[in-house]
Amino acid sequence: MNASSEPAAFLTLRWLGDALELIDQRKLPSRVEYVRCGDAAQVAAAIRDMVVRGAPAIGCAAAFGVALEARAAAGSSTVEIEHRLAAAFDVLARSRPTAVNLFWALERMKKARVDASALPGKGVAAALAEEAVRIYTEDLDANFAIGQAGAELVPDGARVMTHCNAGALATAGHGTALGVIRSARDQGKRISVIANETRPFLQGARLTAWELVQERIPVTLITDSMAGHLMQQGKVDMVIVGADRVAANGDVANKIGTYTLAVLASRHGIPFYVAAPVSTIDLGTSNGSAIPIEERKADEVTGYGGIRWAAQGVEVRNPAFDVTPAELVTALITERGVVRAPFAATLRRLVEG
Repeated sequence: MNASSEPAAFLTLRWLGDALELIDQRKLPSRVEYVRCGDAAQVAAAIRDMVVRGAPAIGCAAAFGVALEARAAAGSSTVEIEHRLAAAFDVLARSRPTAVNLFWALERMKKARVDASALPGKGVAAALAEEAVRIYTEDLDANFAIGQAGAELVPDGARVMTHCNAGALATAGHGTALGVIRSARDQGKRISVIANETRPFLQGARLTAWELVQERIPVTLITDSMAGHLMQQGKVDMVIVGADRVAANGDVANKIGTYTLAVLASRHGIPFYVAAPVSTIDLGTSNGSAIPIEERKADEVTGYGGIRWAAQGVEVRNPAFDVTPAELVTALITERGVVRAPFAATLRRLVEG
């Protein structure tokens, strides 16, 4: 197996047939621990509590959550199976609102349930487990394809800035934005990365930096507010980020701070690329203003790791995502190739084939 097809040195999701194990991303980088989930409610809690995050990984986890519920209900009556699966779909759909891969994966699982409607309980469970594994495998294949397509855009010696974590930890493996970086490295290109810390949950500092250190890819960590200064100093050649949802017109929802980065990149003439699988494109959402933006708990902003640094009584806003207008996106890198504006036309052709 060549380097470009090898998985990461760790698994974000481990499917055991009777359980799903998720690397606990809240504990990284200090400890590598796994959380074991045995039903849909436990998977939904893991998604909601940020044990697992990243749009593709959330979609994969949700699919396995449905499969676990079907397995647990396999010996029940048809009515009870339907009741439990309906509850599973509901609790998983309510876990996080912005990442469209979650809803895409659940729709895939609903279709698989309909296709298996004539089967007994154990047959339904087997069919749903097979579909969940298929979703996982397809995402892994897509990430390698994204990496290969995007690597062609990365010049030798490039200094790449990224935001949040769009690596193996956010996907079935290899990653989207970091998949491009990994694939460029595997082609023999000399790549270095500037990772924004990504306040308030510090995915860049805790996760992206950790992944790149594991891969021995040179990485420099900066606070989010330093990005403009480095661009102004000519220290950044390109920006590559992931996405949680891409609207039909090309507007992109990604981790909060991405829009600021895109504005800065435009001001300094730096290419701004978004790497995401086709499953992240939501043709049913016309533009970014229609994308639901998750608002998370105040304590993620007022402190971290049990330490509070903000004044008691202060009001807090904590939107987890923002929307980057399509006109600030140089190109979208997908497993089906690189697409550019006008996105309204190119994205529809890309999705509908």
